[in-house]
Amino acid sequence: MNRQQRIHLYDIQKRAYTEGSVENINDQWIFFDEETEEASMLEEYLHQEIEIFRMNRWKKGVLQEPGKIRVGNEVTMLKDQDLVRIRKHLIYSLERLLDGINDDAFIQFVTTLNSLNFSIYDCIYCYNHLSFLSDENRKDGVNFMVFDNQEQICSVQHHFCYFEKISDRFEFTLNTGKRLIIEKMIS
Repeated sequence: MNRQQRIHLYDIQKRAYTEGSVENINDQWIFFDEETEEASMLEEYLHQEIEIFRMNRWKKGVLQEPGKIRVGNEVTMLKDQDLVRIRKHLIYSLERLLDGINDDAFIQFVTTLNSLNFSIYDCIYCYNHLSFLSDENRKDGVNFMVFDNQEQICSVQHHFCYFEKISDRFEFTLNTGKRLIIEKMIS
């Protein structure tokens, strides 16, 4: 699996974007979050990935300055009530953890999480013990993650051992008591 394929898996995650609309109020662009109904200055998202809904599809671009989105080689001007979505950022420790595990473990973890109706963007806490072992020859320990999809909570323990054999074991526990364990071993 190459980096592009991993990025595609990130892109198709539920709740990867904050969606809402924009308005120009007193010469300032304001973003209104559709879910929380909170307002924020659009300039907080300068130089970040943003998508605008035009002609019945989402167009991906980068917010150059409030009111202007660079879509490819074009600059698109925002209008009042335009629908936009802004890419959410992953928790840094989770992003490093996902980058650090092998492809098979990555796919199994993400697809299992998705099958439980959670997204990697639902992560509210991640302790990445693996990041503290970068200089070690033998790497083993446990990473802890908590996900909240606003309907349920999922706690994940990632037990790993990377030495002569590679072992990744993910234990998913939902607040309902449902448990799921997956394990990947490579000799």
